[in-house]
Amino acid sequence: MIIIMKNNSEEKDVEKVVSRVKELGYDTHLSQGKTKTIIGIIGDLDREELIDSLAAYPEIDRLVPIQEPYKLANKSFKDSETVINIDDVVIGGKDIVIMAGPCAVESEEQIINTAKAVKRSGAKVLRGGAFKPRTSPYSFQGLHETGLKLLQKAARETGLKIVTEVMDPRDVELVGKYTDIFQIGARNMQNYFLLKEVGITDKPVLLKRGMSATYKELLMAAEYIMSSGNQKVILCERGIRTFEEYTRNTLDLVSIPVLKKSTHLPIVIDPSHATGHWDLVGSAAKGAVAMGVDGLIIEVHPEPARALSDGEQSLKFSKFDKLLSELKDISRVVGRNI
Repeated sequence: MIIIMKNNSEEKDVEKVVSRVKELGYDTHLSQGKTKTIIGIIGDLDREELIDSLAAYPEIDRLVPIQEPYKLANKSFKDSETVINIDDVVIGGKDIVIMAGPCAVESEEQIINTAKAVKRSGAKVLRGGAFKPRTSPYSFQGLHETGLKLLQKAARETGLKIVTEVMDPRDVELVGKYTDIFQIGARNMQNYFLLKEVGITDKPVLLKRGMSATYKELLMAAEYIMSSGNQKVILCERGIRTFEEYTRNTLDLVSIPVLKKSTHLPIVIDPSHATGHWDLVGSAAKGAVAMGVDGLIIEVHPEPARALSDGEQSLKFSKFDKLLSELKDISRVVGRNI
């Protein structure tokens, strides 16, 4: 349930209502717009008790029940879009933020050269895996902390921010020492212990949609992070598993307008994992920009044929540069910037 205060309510009026809600045993979440303040009520709600207890407050405009089980991620809970600031990088604003880099950190030369190349083309965030979840236990599993240190070195040389995956609750503290954005991979979208652990940090979390997850399940996963205290969640559509075998996954571009209707959280598209083919990445990325995405996360490698993972879906530097030039044109048409 949410409480919508009357226009231009004073701070003392809001505090009075919040105090009463807390006296009843519920938590609250404040969303303050230019003229309206919304108080979200969190907990196992007794609606009759709430209505009886709050009906007499003249400062309240109305009480609105929320039917969906996700509360904090719900658009009804917040009357403005969530904007996440990481120094000079703004995710969820007018700029479409480009995150780019290799699937896995393989060497110092590889990650630094890639960081410099994607920065020249217009990327703001360096992606790269130090811990790699692979289908086969015999495949390259990443360089672990060495990889994190190399990411940090590349970021310091270029000024890029870092996004990298954390796979285990026990590694959150370690990864948090190096990264600017935690990535939760598709396989871990419903790893609730991990979601709670990143939820008690203050770093943004890029939450990837599970291979067969519904929109509701994705938003409920976001709710786990947000209910633990961290409101800086970025949703990532990376394709879902269907009967089609030509592409790695099936990219659900309609997820962008659907999620924009349901949540205030920013949305990123991963066209690399969605398609699995480098020559399809550009078309998927262009479609995402046209449909209103807030960011793209793209795999780029200096020599895709020699990549230790996901070379077939990685762009060469020249292809990435050309794609960003084309995306800039599309972004201007829809009133955005890259």
